[in-house]
Amino acid sequence: MTKQSIFGRISTLVRANINSLLDSAEDPQKMIDQLVRDYTNSIADAESAIAETIGNLRLLERDHEEDVQSATEWGNKALAASRKADEMRKSGDTVDADKFDNLAKIALQRQISAEREATSAEPQIAAQTEIVDKLKSGLNGMKDKLVELKNKRSELLARAKVAEAQTKVQDAVGSINVLDPTSELGRFEDKVRRQEAIAQGKIELAASSLDAQFESLEDLGELTEVEARLAELKAGSTAPRTAIEGS
Repeated sequence: MTKQSIFGRISTLVRANINSLLDSAEDPQKMIDQLVRDYTNSIADAESAIAETIGNLRLLERDHEEDVQSATEWGNKALAASRKADEMRKSGDTVDADKFDNLAKIALQRQISAEREATSAEPQIAAQTEIVDKLKSGLNGMKDKLVELKNKRSELLARAKVAEAQTKVQDAVGSINVLDPTSELGRFEDKVRRQEAIAQGKIELAASSLDAQFESLEDLGELTEVEARLAELKAGSTAPRTAIEGS
């Protein structure tokens, strides 16, 4: 993957509207997981590319510094040779004076060459510095987006859990319908009513049986009195005793 494509991806991802992407996604959870992976991978690629770009910039800066230093050194050599030539010429040694002047010229040529190298590198250094600054800013923007994505993922997971819990509660509430005879509560209520009816029936049955027992006792008393009067008749009484007389 070329550096240009990585830099283009940085710009695209930094400008991405995360909320819009999630709103249009069929499955926001899968979308946000994919975005986290994309941003994480892109950040790693971008860091590598930016580190290389910074390395190239530092090489340019070092070469520029060396050219500037070289130009200074050759300038000093040219000055020294020129002064030496002046001294030789004052002493009448024109041959050596010309020799040192020639050395001064050579040093000046080297100085000029080094200055040109330094000057020509300055616009490139300035442009590379601006690019590196923008890339660093873009990288920081991507890292901020990644933090935002992770926060969004946490928020979505929390909302999903709440929604799931609410759904379970609603399903549980919906399954309990007091007015529905087919529900568990309705069946239990019907069972209780049947048990109450059976208990009431037993009470009524017990009361009916007690009344019958008392009625049998009254019948037994009447039969006993009849037997007594019959015995009196057999004993020769002239007339049976009435209930009033007996009382």
